[in-house]
Amino acid sequence: MKIAILSRNKNIYSTKRLKEAGESLGHEVDVIDTLHCYMDISSNRPTVRFKGEALPQYDAVIPRIGASVTFYGTAVVRQFEMMGTFSINESVAISRSRDKLRSMQLLSRKGIGMPRTGFAHHPDRIDDLIKNVGGAPVVIKLLEGTQGIGVVLADTQKAAESIIEAFMGLNANILVQEYIKEAGGADIRCLVVGGKVVAAMKRQAAAGEFRSNLHRGGSASLVRLSPEERKTAIDAAKTMGLNMCGVDILRSNNGPVVMEVNSSPGLEGIESATGKDVAGMIIEFIAKNAKPNNTKTRGKG
Repeated sequence: MKIAILSRNKNIYSTKRLKEAGESLGHEVDVIDTLHCYMDISSNRPTVRFKGEALPQYDAVIPRIGASVTFYGTAVVRQFEMMGTFSINESVAISRSRDKLRSMQLLSRKGIGMPRTGFAHHPDRIDDLIKNVGGAPVVIKLLEGTQGIGVVLADTQKAAESIIEAFMGLNANILVQEYIKEAGGADIRCLVVGGKVVAAMKRQAAAGEFRSNLHRGGSASLVRLSPEERKTAIDAAKTMGLNMCGVDILRSNNGPVVMEVNSSPGLEGIESATGKDVAGMIIEFIAKNAKPNNTKTRGKG
């Protein structure tokens, strides 16, 4: 098979591992900088061009698209889909998962556990917005944030009101969520591939920190999932329409709640914590499913 990895940096751990895994299984794997691709969308035959030449017909693409380039990156993925190339995660699903508000609305509609969440642009009653998610302490998130950036814990009502007013003064879109204190600064990252949880780790926040992201100094360890947690992760991935993703779950007194569904999860932390060849599992899934036009939308929407 010919596989393209859409990544801005060929030296990132996840990109290197996917390339190594693909080549070790006998596939031809190219790493292509997403932002250096350009598209011919005026002809009857859609193509993706790179460094002055049309790219060859790939059997599959693996999008490793950062949040900052979501708009252009999903356009490139959509172009590949229009060419009949299989993408492990479709452009529509990536866009859906990157919009935190849309994600929460979809998960809520499917009855998947999640923290009480409020969204507003300029509410007349900020106090009522905070009250509706259970009162302080609350977690306030920028919709466009990633890796824990733009996530603030407000301990008191006054602090929450001040932070919300400050964000609104910047015309920022925010979510306000209840703080799951019983989670103890820990969450569970479930790696879902092809409708199965293939690996899971517990991420514990550093001392004095409530965000468990490894980029924020958190630590990772093995964890045993309950059947309910496993089902929650699988249902969340299915709701987003993602074949491969990381689902972040908190253990609350009311059962597992989903914090985020990540369409381009890092592999370093979870492979190190579990000792599993997650990259190899991703390539094996592609090998079984990469058939021409084997996508739901074929780039149409």
